[in-house]
Amino acid sequence: MDWMRTYLNKFRGGGTTLPPVISFSEILWSAMGSFLGILAVYEAGLYKALPLTDHLFLVGSFGASAILIFGVPQSLYSQPRNLLLGHVLSAFVGVSCSFLLDGQAALAAALAVSLALVLMHLSKSLHPPGGATALIAVIGSDEIHQLSYWFVLSPILSGALILLLVALLVNNLSPLRRYPDYWY
Repeated sequence: MDWMRTYLNKFRGGGTTLPPVISFSEILWSAMGSFLGILAVYEAGLYKALPLTDHLFLVGSFGASAILIFGVPQSLYSQPRNLLLGHVLSAFVGVSCSFLLDGQAALAAALAVSLALVLMHLSKSLHPPGGATALIAVIGSDEIHQLSYWFVLSPILSGALILLLVALLVNNLSPLRRYPDYWY
């Protein structure tokens, strides 16, 4: 029964440290960057050759990426390697699982997220929004499925590159920020 008590005690947490206070200036830089980043990805989607009815270029996982690269640009998960490889590997895995397990959405979705996590760990490119990218490739609309492996290049790689460009421009305008901490 000791193992059960030890196990349940872990639920209490390990510390009492509160998150740091973020200055209003930093909050504004984060908000401006995320606004411009998502707007840039959205606008780029308007100029694609494909007739996109649901603004397919702007996938939901980019919202989470924007929070990371503008809200905590110094985070390990916000660095360019993580942003780009995390999304690209996850998209590839998601499309592959969707094809291999066609008609078994629950299994394909679970496997896509899990395998994306494994690949991101192995490649040292963990980017949590990549899990959503893998999931979108599996449970997305028919338009996403029709893109097949092109989904990896556009919208995923293209959109991540746009976010990266805006992150480089906006984050480095602030005298208190430097982005990235490393490239590779």
